[in-house]
Amino acid sequence: MPADTSTERVSASRGTSRFGRWPNWTLGLIVAAFAVATIFGTAGDASSLVLGFFALWIPVVVCWIAIGRTRSRRRDLHLMTAAVTVLAAGDTFFALATTGGESLPRPSWADVGFLGFYPLMFAALVVLARRTIRGLASPIVLDSAVGSLGAAALLAVLLDPILKAALATPGSFATTVAFAYPLGDVLLVAFFVGIAASHGTSIGPGWTLLVLGLAVFTAADIISVSLHLNGLYVIGSPLDIGWPLSLALIASSVDREARLGSHPRQSTWAIPEQTVPAIATAAGLLVLIMGTQLKISPLAVVLAALTLTVAALPLIFRQRIRIADAHRQARTDELTGLPNRRALYADVPARLAANPHRTSALLLLDLDKFKEVNDSLGHDVGDLLLFQVAGRISGQLRTEDLFARVGGDEFVIFLDGSDSVRAEAVAWKLRATLAQPFILAGISVQASASIGIAGYPDQGEDLTMLLRKADMAMYTAKATHSGHHVYRGTDDNHGEDRLHLLEELRFALVDDQLVLHYQPKIDLKTGDVCGVEALVRWNHPTRGLLQPDDFLDLVEESGLMHAMTEIVLREALDQAATWSGQGRTLTMAVNMSPSSLIDTVLPERISAMLSSRGLSPTVLVLEITEDFLLSDRERARSILTRLQATGIRISIDDFGTGYSSLAYLRDLPIDELKLDKSFIIPMKDDPRATALVVSTIDMAHSLGLRMVAEGVEDATAYSELIGFGCDVAQGFLMSHPVPAAELEDWFAARALDGSALGHISG
Repeated sequence: MPADTSTERVSASRGTSRFGRWPNWTLGLIVAAFAVATIFGTAGDASSLVLGFFALWIPVVVCWIAIGRTRSRRRDLHLMTAAVTVLAAGDTFFALATTGGESLPRPSWADVGFLGFYPLMFAALVVLARRTIRGLASPIVLDSAVGSLGAAALLAVLLDPILKAALATPGSFATTVAFAYPLGDVLLVAFFVGIAASHGTSIGPGWTLLVLGLAVFTAADIISVSLHLNGLYVIGSPLDIGWPLSLALIASSVDREARLGSHPRQSTWAIPEQTVPAIATAAGLLVLIMGTQLKISPLAVVLAALTLTVAALPLIFRQRIRIADAHRQARTDELTGLPNRRALYADVPARLAANPHRTSALLLLDLDKFKEVNDSLGHDVGDLLLFQVAGRISGQLRTEDLFARVGGDEFVIFLDGSDSVRAEAVAWKLRATLAQPFILAGISVQASASIGIAGYPDQGEDLTMLLRKADMAMYTAKATHSGHHVYRGTDDNHGEDRLHLLEELRFALVDDQLVLHYQPKIDLKTGDVCGVEALVRWNHPTRGLLQPDDFLDLVEESGLMHAMTEIVLREALDQAATWSGQGRTLTMAVNMSPSSLIDTVLPERISAMLSSRGLSPTVLVLEITEDFLLSDRERARSILTRLQATGIRISIDDFGTGYSSLAYLRDLPIDELKLDKSFIIPMKDDPRATALVVSTIDMAHSLGLRMVAEGVEDATAYSELIGFGCDVAQGFLMSHPVPAAELEDWFAARALDGSALGHISG
């Protein structure tokens, strides 16, 4: 699963990293300076006003920068940003209009900004609540409701004098505005306490900052209104720090969540699951007890009664809720929240039975090279990829489509009432959405999938048959690299052949059926043979000699690459030791797959193999592809540096065939570039191909790298490469890859002939 190879995306990722956190540091410094000026300065002086202006608007800037920089599409973050903006505008108008001790009428333009904050923040919290509560167990949802009602009940008691004062002159618009503030605070507290209860032990840093910001906001608001009622509020008092501080906390939350994107939140601290509902229940009970002794708000009494009622529901329906939740959990994939295999086997047969004559389609989707992500980046990152893949695919399906994860990296999509034409259209759409890069642990990863399609009732009249046919079609898509494939009758043989070939391949690894052929490399300055490349072949007992293209994909998919690499290295180094004992010192180049290079003990293991054969590390050249370099730049640097430190040389195979940034040539320890034959072969007829070869050779030399040209098939190209200053050449002109014994004959014939090229073998 190669990383994103777009230069622009790599640059964008670096730009984000370079941009860093300086807006947040600026935000913190401005708020701290405003706090110091407010506490120790003179109320209303110029420095306090200027700092207050920045303390209000820097959070706004941080929010918009965070959304623009990450291109976040989360509606809750856009709504929070809008809420912060209108509140800053209202506060700014209020500060400017009341400079010099003047008072504002109510309502005023300041109230538009202040009150505009509430509906925007409510909307953001609703979006957040929908995403948070969706898929949660019923008791957790009830705990959220208990927390909300209990907080609202207690706050209604505290705000009772304010509510009464606001209603002192009923019927006026000013009364409505005055009443809206405490009511907004009650609802705001209820909202974020409820969502806090639903998070349980998974409260992340972004959510923590949001809760603190809203808590500071409501506290400052309530205290401010109370002081206003008693004629004690003074502009420029320490209370004024509360609103900029709340905006700063909310802005930091937006910035944090925007950078996380759609990643699952990571827990930073834990709240015992029953803490919020227990406190809320106690608060509701306290309010009811107070109601028997004191005259309190009827709203508070109603909210307290509702708190206790909702808290009692789990006791009344506990057994039913437990059964319902156990049933839901048994049918749900824990990682992605999608239906699982059990749900698939329950729902699809029911749908088919309900509409036996309606055409439907089943898609089996398998991620390509998912094992490489797990092995190279870790299972936690692999889980994150599966979570993001599930989210993207869900967004491309209809509500009536059934989407399930059936295990590992396999997903099933049942398209109710769809034919093969629409199924293929959906497959195209899913492949397109998965083609966009995923950001996993700070690494840009490009994913792809193979999709098999089976239609009902043509390819099967039950789920088992549909899955079997879709599985065969999926492996056909994987083998042909077509992306998706609709099942055909011939796929039966392909699936059986593949399983049989896999069984034979496992046996071949332990039965010494893998053999190496060697292709010589010619030093273009001296005409001497300077090395060979070891190329694996499968000497199949019935099918004859199989080329790598016939079995390497199967080796990779079946997780056998480590074992095969061990065999190839062992045989190649044995042959190098044999030649060394004969006085023939040649470098031995061995191709390494990305999945083999992720082995953390590979450098030590190869060093031990070289040492046991008495070979210098400089004999071995490891040829790697650009995919490995780009999938995880830091891991590549670490492994390649350790390999090179032992004396082993590193070569980039098939150079120029990828679409990647060349920055790795500067950053990573590399000794040589191997220019792909697709550049060498066209040189005879294409001046542009020649120009590319010349410029690539010059670039390699300017970086201190050797240049190897592969695919040299005619004497003209050979002569031109000498003139261009290329270092090494290999190709059919000199020799095809041949067994070691035949290469010995080639060496002997070349010595007798005296030609730099030797005899063309093959």
